[in-house]
Parts: sequence; C-alpha cells; structure tokens
Amino acid sequence: MKRLAIAALAVLAVAVPAVQVDAWGNTGHRLIGVAAMRALPDDLPAFLKTPGAVADVGELAREPDRWKGAGQPHDRERDTAHFIDLDDQGRVYDQRGMSLNALPRLKSEYDAALTQAGLDVDDAGYLPYAMMDAWQNLGRDFAYWRVLNAAEKRETNMERQAWYRADRIRREALILRDIGVMGHYVGDGSQPHHTSIHYNGWGDFPNPEGFTNSRQTHALFEGAFTSRVARLDAVEAAMPAADLTGFDVKARTVAYLTTTLGTVVPFYRLEKAGAFRDSDPRGAAFVNERLAAGAAELRDFIAAAWTASADASIGWPAVKVAEVEAGTADPWLALVGED
Repeated sequence: MKRLAIAALAVLAVAVPAVQVDAWGNTGHRLIGVAAMRALPDDLPAFLKTPGAVADVGELAREPDRWKGAGQPHDRERDTAHFIDLDDQGRVYDQRGMSLNALPRLKSEYDAALTQAGLDVDDAGYLPYAMMDAWQNLGRDFAYWRVLNAAEKRETNMERQAWYRADRIRREALILRDIGVMGHYVGDGSQPHHTSIHYNGWGDFPNPEGFTNSRQTHALFEGAFTSRVARLDAVEAAMPAADLTGFDVKARTVAYLTTTLGTVVPFYRLEKAGAFRDSDPRGAAFVNERLAAGAAELRDFIAAAWTASADASIGWPAVKVAEVEAGTADPWLALVGED
C-alpha cells in the first residue's frame, strides 16, 4: 500500500540517485548487528563472539529486506512487520487505534481490534509483534543449545555424542540466522520513520512548524545520508550501558518504540535546518545515536533471551534445561523423538 510506493517514488526521482527504503539500508543494519554482537556480555556462549559470527549477524541483519519480492501472501504479510505507524499521541495510526501500552497479547487480537476500529493492519504495521516473536524464538534456540552443549560434554556413547555435536553445530548456525532476523526488526525500531505516521515527509496532517513533505525524506535519510556518516566507532561510543534488570519483552518493546517515536519531531527539525545534507555533523550525530540505540537494544534482547533460556524446557517428552545442565536428566528422547 502506501509504504510500498515509497521505494518506487525514490527510484522515479531524477534529481538524486535512486535509493530504496529498507529501514536503515544495508549500512545501518550491518552496523547495528555488528555493534550488538561485539558488545555481548562475557557469560554468553563463545561461538557468538568469533569474528565470523559477528560478521554473519551483520549480514543476516539485512535478511528480512532481502526476502522481499517472494510473492503473495509472503510479501504482504511480512512487509508490515517492519513498522508501526503511531500518531502524535502514540496511538496506532490515529485516535481509533490503541496505545502501545494497550497492545493485546496476540497479534491476531491486535489485527481484530484494528479491524473493529475501522483500521487496516497493512497500513498500521505490526513491528512490536515481530520483535517479541523473534525474541521468544531466540530463547528457544538458546534453550536447545544449552541442552545439546551439556549433553555432548557428558555423553559416553560415541554415536549419541556425535549426534549431539552435529545438532549443536546446526543450532549455532540457526541462532546466528535468528539473531540476524531479530536484529533487523529491532533495528527498524530505532529508525524514527518506522514508528510514525510521518514516515516519509510530514504528510497530510497539521504542520505548524512547516516540516518537509518531500516523498524522498525517508529513503535519503536512512540510505544515502546514513551510508555517508555512519561509523562503527561512533555507534559503539554512543551505545548506552546494558539494562537487563527485570527484563520483560513486551514492556521493553513498548518503552523502546515509545522512545523512538519521541525522536520524530527532532528529526524533522534537523531536516528543516539542513542537517541531513552532505556529511553535516548534526545529522551524523543523530544517525549514530539512533544506530547505537538499535545496537544496544539488540545486545540486551540477545542477552535477555540467553538468561531466560536457562529456565525453559525443551522437546517431547519435555526436559528442563536446568536439569540437563546439572546432569540429572537425559535429553536423548526429548531431542531425537520417540517415533
């Protein structure tokens, strides 16, 4: 719908290079993934901290953008995962929508509530659910990795040990892929335009400060300008300290997106002042701060998923991760299956 036209409008423009709207573009998403991985706490598995893993996540953080063009229903369902359009009061799309604090537990309930209010989820987007779903998925990945790692170390049957080792290696590859996908959505959540009805110019809304209505605002900011000014050292220097106290994924997602929504008006004021031309240091500082916010949130999402995985159960018949790690439960049937 509206957002699908943004890239086409950018390509049609003749005054500037053709660009495509992919929420931070390749440069921004890579930097968020790399900076987050380099900042992971020391207690996470060592395989996450190898140079190869860091580089892989940087590349895989672009993956949801590279899915585009697969066809329907794939594209229509997944494209709306990249954003949530909030109005100036923080309600989904307009005053008919709920506030972020009132998001239903399930995406299906969210869709139904928007439909009942006369809104369309394809216009509103569902980024919070994409973030939460990806976090929960990573938690399952980590739970299986914990069990496989512990079982491999203790197993005396060489055939079983070889299976555990092979499945652990498979799981490590899957973890990096799933961190990359989660990192993409978390990164989208740090980009002001992906949290606002003012996602590509201020739009057809009251505009007392005279903000731009250029239909290239979004693409040129996150693509061409970001690629000129974003720097890994600046992103890492701007990352806030880890904050995992009482981590609740829904509350954390709501707070994160609310903070990003608060950067929309500052963005437009900077744009009006010419801060996103050439390599203006004002615009560069804004870009690197936003990328740093995304990287820090991704770092914390990964670390929190690791912590939560220690209390999980896996497989069927289910076994507790803690019991396998303590050596009091045999996970073989839970992992391989009884059939």
